[in-house]
Amino acid sequence: PSEELRLGLVQLLGLLLQRCGAAAAPYLGDIARVLQATLLDHYAEVRRESCRCAEACARAVPEHFHMQSESLIKPLMQTISHQHYRVRVDVIQATGAVIQFGNGKSVDDVLSHLAQRLFDEIPKVRHAVTTVIGEWLLHLRDRYSYFHKLIPLLLGSFTDEIPENAKLAWTYWEKIGLQWEKENEEDLKDKMDFSVSPSHYPKGETRPGLGCRELVSRNLSKILPGLCHDMTDWLGSTRIKASQLLYTLLLHAEDHITQHMELLLRTLYQACSDEESEVVKNSVKAAEVIGTFVSPKVSLKLITPAFEQTPKASCVMVLAAVIRGSPKEILQPHVTQLGNTLSQAGVCQRSEEVFYMEQLLYCVQALIEVCQEDCKEISLQLMKVLVAIMAIPSSQDLKEKVEKTMSSLAAVQQLESFHCLYKQHIIQLLEWVSVSCEGWSCYSPEVLQFEVIAAHSGPVIGEALDDFILILKTCLQPNRDPQMRLKLFTVLSQLLQKASETINSQGLFPIYLETVIKDILAPNLQWHAGRTAAAIRATAVLCLWALIHCEMLSPKEILKVKDELMPQIIASLDEDSKITRLMACRIVDIFLKVCGRQFDADKFKNTYTEVLKRLDDASCDVRLAAAHTLADWFKCLKDSDVKSSMEGHVEFLYQELLVHLDDPDENLQKAVLEVLKEGSILYPDLLVREIEGVVHKHQTPVYCNQLLHHIQSAKESA
Repeated sequence: PSEELRLGLVQLLGLLLQRCGAAAAPYLGDIARVLQATLLDHYAEVRRESCRCAEACARAVPEHFHMQSESLIKPLMQTISHQHYRVRVDVIQATGAVIQFGNGKSVDDVLSHLAQRLFDEIPKVRHAVTTVIGEWLLHLRDRYSYFHKLIPLLLGSFTDEIPENAKLAWTYWEKIGLQWEKENEEDLKDKMDFSVSPSHYPKGETRPGLGCRELVSRNLSKILPGLCHDMTDWLGSTRIKASQLLYTLLLHAEDHITQHMELLLRTLYQACSDEESEVVKNSVKAAEVIGTFVSPKVSLKLITPAFEQTPKASCVMVLAAVIRGSPKEILQPHVTQLGNTLSQAGVCQRSEEVFYMEQLLYCVQALIEVCQEDCKEISLQLMKVLVAIMAIPSSQDLKEKVEKTMSSLAAVQQLESFHCLYKQHIIQLLEWVSVSCEGWSCYSPEVLQFEVIAAHSGPVIGEALDDFILILKTCLQPNRDPQMRLKLFTVLSQLLQKASETINSQGLFPIYLETVIKDILAPNLQWHAGRTAAAIRATAVLCLWALIHCEMLSPKEILKVKDELMPQIIASLDEDSKITRLMACRIVDIFLKVCGRQFDADKFKNTYTEVLKRLDDASCDVRLAAAHTLADWFKCLKDSDVKSSMEGHVEFLYQELLVHLDDPDENLQKAVLEVLKEGSILYPDLLVREIEGVVHKHQTPVYCNQLLHHIQSAKESA
């Protein structure tokens, strides 16, 4: 029961083995039975000393040790996960010696345990595993039979977080490669004499020696299935380690990767959608290696069928990485195929998922980065993809990335900016989105793409008005989807607000004014029930005001369309939207100035009755705009031939305006005063009688007195 006594006995056994050496051979069975028990002792120091004894025994009687070595494997593996890291280190070292000098078949029994120790938190434990595996690969008698099992463990240490461990693994690996080269010199003679270094190699990587590359290439078919299985393991740490190892193996295998492409691609598609970012990062690096060493003729033939089904973000990610890793001169013959694949509707319009579209953007960026000026061949296809990406609802950050990519595409073609790209392709882009415009709804991706082309192309849209106006005319008919019409009207109103910088950049928009007003705006100003219909009327009114405000709708044009538009604008004065009522007031005002003197009595009557109602509007802005419009109404009537028949209406208007002189809003009071001053020219005596009849009722008679004084002054001047 005494721990110290048991420890002393094991130390004595160690001393015997050290002093006696080969003479201990007759007692090998007894020693093995002792160690089987002491390797599982409860006292950690006894276990450590037992490990040293096992190692000493293996080295002392190597000729006979194989007869008893297997009996020590089970207790060693039971101790390899001991809570004390020093015990684990000693067990690993003892295991190395026991198998190296004993029965090599025991490698299969210990490999899984050693692989687990590569995940050990203690660097010294991982260092011990690397040393043991390295020694086996150099000196194990049956090492050729176990290369495919041992190589992954050693290469797995290349990515150890402790530089010393990684360096140790590299040192062993170089020795193993050189040793294998010497042992197989005849077989490798041609490759050693005539091998040529690849012109294109992954940046920052050192090419392994021939022996190392050959070792991996010849064992890859045995290693890959298990490794690819580990890439989908439920433990994140296993998946990370497997992805790191996959990259290292592919870097060694070079063009031998080709025969394993189907398995590799299936694995990478799954790994690139892993929740562990490290797995994704390593998988992308592995895909770049595929691009470097596998002919695009092979890789693209296997990757593009995945796009014909339902492409996933991971498929696009792999393709982008393959493109990034490919040499320019080898990828060049396949540029057109890539451009056509990416611009297919099933690829670039498949999803509005931001992550998917980001990967599509990286694919385009990779093509531009690798192919440079060769991208001119597929400039239109890439623009289609970029427009589709920009059209999805996403963050401003993604839109900025797309714009930057467009600038890069322009730069490789020696164009000044992305606007030059639009200039180069605007007609084809509009034709591309308009193919299905007769069937557009608010959910059609083409609507958003059309919006991007129209808004993002800047002044270039002014050079393609034939197609632009035709699309609007087709899609803005009253029988089309209301939500879709609302979107397109919003686009049109935004463009009209900066017409000189967009649709009228070439001064050609006035040619299409009649079509815009009669075929697009007028039909959509008709009253229909519902909020969406009201919003459409509001944007149509805004578009009309924008045309007037930027002076594209000249007085001559107004005269042509007044009969068609005036009734609908008058009706818009009663809309629920404040901005619609305000714009309608202003438009009526402009129409009065241009052609009010040509109105007949009915038009004068209909105009003032509706505008007068707006003096009671909830919005101060609308009330002031209505007052201003009434002032112009009086001016028009003064010079009209129907003035004499309007006396009764003018009298009524005087009465109503005098009421509004008592409005709580002082600004409106002043505005109404100015209206009455303008109107007093028509029938001054009539207005005086009306004022005298109500002046005693007014809370602020000062305005009435000012008005009377104004009329008296006007008479004296006359």
